[in-house]
Amino acid sequence: MKRYRSACAVLAALLVAAVASGCAGGADDGGAAPEQPAIGQQGPGAAPAGPVAAAEARVERLRKQQAARVAAARRWGLAKTPLAAPEPPAEKPHLTTREGFEVEGGGEDLPPVFTTVPTKERVVFLTMDDGAEKDPELLRMMTELKIPYSAFLSDYVVSDDYGYFKDMQARGVTLNNHTLNHRYLPGLSKADQRREICGEQDKLEKYFGKRPTLFRPPYGNYNGDTLRIAKSCGIKAVPLWAAEAFPDHMEWREWDRDLHPGDIILTHFRGDEDWDGSMADMVRRVMKTVTDKGYAVARLEDYV
Repeated sequence: MKRYRSACAVLAALLVAAVASGCAGGADDGGAAPEQPAIGQQGPGAAPAGPVAAAEARVERLRKQQAARVAAARRWGLAKTPLAAPEPPAEKPHLTTREGFEVEGGGEDLPPVFTTVPTKERVVFLTMDDGAEKDPELLRMMTELKIPYSAFLSDYVVSDDYGYFKDMQARGVTLNNHTLNHRYLPGLSKADQRREICGEQDKLEKYFGKRPTLFRPPYGNYNGDTLRIAKSCGIKAVPLWAAEAFPDHMEWREWDRDLHPGDIILTHFRGDEDWDGSMADMVRRVMKTVTDKGYAVARLEDYV
């Protein structure tokens, strides 16, 4: 029994070291736990094999995941290896509209509008808007680095290559609503707003098989009609952003020009024609900022 306790203590220390190194939080590979030997089949004085073997296998998985993460970061030219996000919360946080972002008739049950997800975890969320640039390097990079992100699409720039975003969706990215034509919604009639918001819901369902529950209004501008119409066609929440990423700098909404737990980061599908750099350059910039500040990128839809 003393030998068993000693083995477990060593493995526990290994697990703590693995977590501290940033390799925790990877998804379990789904394999079955090693079969435990029947009582009476163990050698004299041997520790029970089942729990020890399972702990050893867990440590080995974490080690391999971290090694793959380090190799991918080196391959894609990241300054540092991204930190691994913790396991998603068992229960999603309760969302409320950020103070100052309310609309007239605030007593209504409208989709919450927020820039930060309420969480104490040191995680942030990466989101990409519109869909103008369709860079295959981005798909490979994010897949190999295993960095989650969410897309908010506008049909007028997506419709020339739905296949690109179908591939993105197959890689685990959620495709959300950013209107049909990226118009300034508060300046439109109710009918035109409905066409922009609910029309994009229809497009996304037609080409990608799902009606989104998340919506981001163009430019972050909306009014009461926007939220009522969005709710009527299936929208549950309206995530805006706390920071915006470019290939050569970050822009901040908050006075302290810093990241906070749960902050949403905005960027766009853009390339060399619009930026001084590529989408891969943008990812390198934003991940340097996020990692330097001690944050991991988590999947928005796991929290919202």
